[in-house]
Amino acid sequence: MPELPEVEVTRRGIAAPLHGAHVLSVRLGKPLRWPLGCAPESLSGSSVGAVTRRGKYLWLPLLRDGQACGGLLLHLGMSGSLALLPSPNAVMAHPGSHDHFDLHTDRGTLRLNDPRRFGAVVWSPAIDRPPAATLLQRLGPEPFDPALTPALFHAALQRRRAPIKALLLSGEAVVGAGNIYACEALFQAGIHPALRADRISRPRAERLLAGLRSTLGRALEVGGSTLRDFSDAHGVSGAYQAEAGVYGRAGLPCVRCSQPVRRTVQAQRSTFFCATCQRR
Repeated sequence: MPELPEVEVTRRGIAAPLHGAHVLSVRLGKPLRWPLGCAPESLSGSSVGAVTRRGKYLWLPLLRDGQACGGLLLHLGMSGSLALLPSPNAVMAHPGSHDHFDLHTDRGTLRLNDPRRFGAVVWSPAIDRPPAATLLQRLGPEPFDPALTPALFHAALQRRRAPIKALLLSGEAVVGAGNIYACEALFQAGIHPALRADRISRPRAERLLAGLRSTLGRALEVGGSTLRDFSDAHGVSGAYQAEAGVYGRAGLPCVRCSQPVRRTVQAQRSTFFCATCQRR
């Protein structure tokens, strides 16, 4: 599943080329998770503003005559990716069976490919109004937000009794820690993934927040992770998975203590950890 680093890498790849682009038309393929919410032809004639990200969502604001006229909230789902076809003739590019949304502009076509169709493209009158606001309201703070201090992060953990790995995946205490990055951050912090969040001390919470920022920051540097089919808007795969300390390394020696890395299942997701280095 594309997580925060992959979504941010995608945003960086499309933001500059699409800023100010004029929408020529919209093509819809097979239905995605939610309906578009407007008539596709109503988007023609608008222009694209500054693309932003919130958690794993991308927001493409639209303007008409320089005034905001809503926007598109995009989610890549379990297996989606966005490609920017830069040629002016991209509007003529023949879509494949898994290409379910095309935003044709005078600077090329933004295309959503999603084999499993759990992704979404939803029109909203504004990012702070439904349906966008409804979808975003439960998201925790951004991991790199300076306002997210170790003290506030620790306080958020103290209010929850769930296993720390499950809490990280929920995005309620902080967004962006998908499965691979949650495993890696917990390994960096030396915290067992099954430890209850409210039992994590202030110093360990501080180490965990630092581990999250370090892990996500490094993933951004190398283009995210490509475990199956993720690629950025220009078709380039991520490389973080090759640097993982525990994720996907069950049975292999821990890079710190040489004991075998273990695998367990939490909430139907694989969890990788070192029982020696990560204590309850």
